[in-house]
Amino acid sequence: MTYIEHVGKYFMMLGRVFRKPQKPRIFYQALMKEVDDLGLKSLGIIMFISFFIGGVIALQTALNLDSPFIPDSLIGFAAKRSIILEFAPTFCSIILAGKVGSYITSSIGTMRVTEQIDALDVMGINSINFLVLPKVIAALFFYPFLIALAMALGIFGGWVAGVLSGLFAGTDYITGLQTDFKPFLIVYALIKTLVFSFLIATVPSYHGYYVKGGSIAVGRASTQSVVWTTILIVVANYILTQLLLT
Repeated sequence: MTYIEHVGKYFMMLGRVFRKPQKPRIFYQALMKEVDDLGLKSLGIIMFISFFIGGVIALQTALNLDSPFIPDSLIGFAAKRSIILEFAPTFCSIILAGKVGSYITSSIGTMRVTEQIDALDVMGINSINFLVLPKVIAALFFYPFLIALAMALGIFGGWVAGVLSGLFAGTDYITGLQTDFKPFLIVYALIKTLVFSFLIATVPSYHGYYVKGGSIAVGRASTQSVVWTTILIVVANYILTQLLLT
């Protein structure tokens, strides 16, 4: 199958996804389950990585700015920009693409190869809407909060690292955080997060829904979904940066 065929099937799938759910009560239960599976269960790894990566960014910035003519407040400024602009929205989304994307593809792919999706279709249920729409809404609703938390923990981790290492003073770091603060940068990061969340929910769902074969095919589809989701996140990151910041 060519790439153009995959793109066509992907957008045809989206057309079936965004239809009115058949039973609101069942949809609400599925949505809450996806919020737990896709969001809450990713909270720990995002918090852990954000805190320590923020510390690493601050330490590396401090070690590279060893000139006496450069104020220490620049460390906080550089760490703030790096974390808000790229680390939190992009790097954390790539992590989620690996963790959540493989889960989505394997769960839907297993339902496909065990003919559970065929059973849903026989009962007259829009299987794509039933399986994918709760994942999309859960990701769009929860991931901005997750990325905002990653921003806060990354910046806090940089402050802790500087204070414990003694490379710079905490007051200088906070001064750098307050220097030239632009609220639009947070809006930009959240816009990117919404786009990335949509890709994380839909691209792995596509690979899982249309998988053919057995368990080996499901494993291959999971790998492909992570690869393609990561590629699309990187491409979308470039396009959004061009549109919103230049």
